[in-house]
Amino acid sequence: MAALTEEQALIKDQAQTWAREEAPVAKFREMRDSANEYGFDKTTWTNIGEMGWAGIVVPEVFGGVDMGAQTFGVVFEELGRQLTASPLLVSGFVAASALSLGGSDAQKTAWLPRIAEGAAVVTLAVDEGPRHAPAQVALSATKNGGGFRLNGAKHHVLEGMAADAFVVAARTSGAAGDETGISLFLVDGDASGLTRQRLMTADSRGYATLGFENVEVSPEALIGALDQGGPTLDAVLDRARAGLAAEMLGVAAQSFDMTLDYLKNRVQFGEVIGSFQALGHRAAGLYTDMEMARSCVEAALQAIDADAENTAELCSLAKCKTGEFLHRMSNELIQIHGGIGMTDEFDAGLYLKRARALEALFGNRAFHRDRYATLRGF
Repeated sequence: MAALTEEQALIKDQAQTWAREEAPVAKFREMRDSANEYGFDKTTWTNIGEMGWAGIVVPEVFGGVDMGAQTFGVVFEELGRQLTASPLLVSGFVAASALSLGGSDAQKTAWLPRIAEGAAVVTLAVDEGPRHAPAQVALSATKNGGGFRLNGAKHHVLEGMAADAFVVAARTSGAAGDETGISLFLVDGDASGLTRQRLMTADSRGYATLGFENVEVSPEALIGALDQGGPTLDAVLDRARAGLAAEMLGVAAQSFDMTLDYLKNRVQFGEVIGSFQALGHRAAGLYTDMEMARSCVEAALQAIDADAENTAELCSLAKCKTGEFLHRMSNELIQIHGGIGMTDEFDAGLYLKRARALEALFGNRAFHRDRYATLRGF
């Protein structure tokens, strides 16, 4: 594990204790069974805002603490361990980064303090098909007087039902598939012509499909320069991938701990099953994979903080390697627990469902292998 500063160590302990006592898996199960359309408990989100976690990457001048991506990852790993549902990733990390990197002074002043407080939820709307493909943006933004008119749809938008505003990737020139010609817009959640449709997913979170029918936005809604939103979008997506990788690490690490505890306590044929050589070897292999995944996640978060030249490579590496470990670990969690692992009363199924959703978000393993190879010049 990377050496943490004293402040990061304190925040890690705070997050670990709070998630275990105030937002455990049992709380998530209650939220799921309540058919909450937002996919998270509002009291939980209020508490997160009060603890200042939504402002971890927000500059101090806008009400945040500006402690960087690695500190955010420390918190998000602990929340991942308990399957704590909240808009923290998309609002406090992804949208906050989009505004910090490309937003105007007016946009930052209007939204970053509210994001840091947890008073507003802002999310990213990028994908339009069944798979993550940022270059395939086709939602059109055509000039209309002094502003723009948006038409199209966005699918699988995280926290789409609860968002107060959206950072929308739109095409202002060229055609779907072109790397250039993409612009980013900050669209109010109450904009006329914007519709939301809830998606029912296995992991019981608040995804939505957004419809844009002649949605009018002012020139001030543009984030950054016209037609030049691609590099900012890439940087924002890399932060999303690194943040997700931290959550994935938490989900997988908790799955490992649950499995290890079972191996140490389950008795079969008069012996604890962890004493069987085959199962011991599997546990050792999983631990090795976990430490490799942790190294990749920490390297990606540190690269973001250092604005390193290879940040994109490390973020794709982290998403891919953590995805590999999470996929294997979630399967082993079910298999080693046997029949009980298949029941809804046991938590293993909740971890498996969240694992499969996380693996696909913002690019699956195949996407990031290809991207890593391309970035490396292969």
